[in-house]
Amino acid sequence: MPEPLNKDQIESALKNLPDWSLEGDVIQKTFTLGDFKEAFAFMTAVAFEAEAMGHHPSWHNVYKTVRISLNTHDAGDKVTQLDLDLAAAIERVAPTTE
Repeated sequence: MPEPLNKDQIESALKNLPDWSLEGDVIQKTFTLGDFKEAFAFMTAVAFEAEAMGHHPSWHNVYKTVRISLNTHDAGDKVTQLDLDLAAAIERVAPTTE
């Protein structure tokens, strides 16, 4: 079972994950895509990453906005290294904005 990380560990790791924030016992980020199709394609890419890791996000989508929240249910709904790893994978599949 993954072990919960403390606040200092999480905040240190978030320095390498742009625009991710710690809100209570969740790390989260909001992505704004070009339109609904881009948002859906992004969510599909995230779904493949999450499934490969066996760890799934909580998310909310409205039109071109996707808000992703991560914590680990098996660790008492706390943030673990697994959440940070999934956030990093999400960053790798996120479209770049210029």
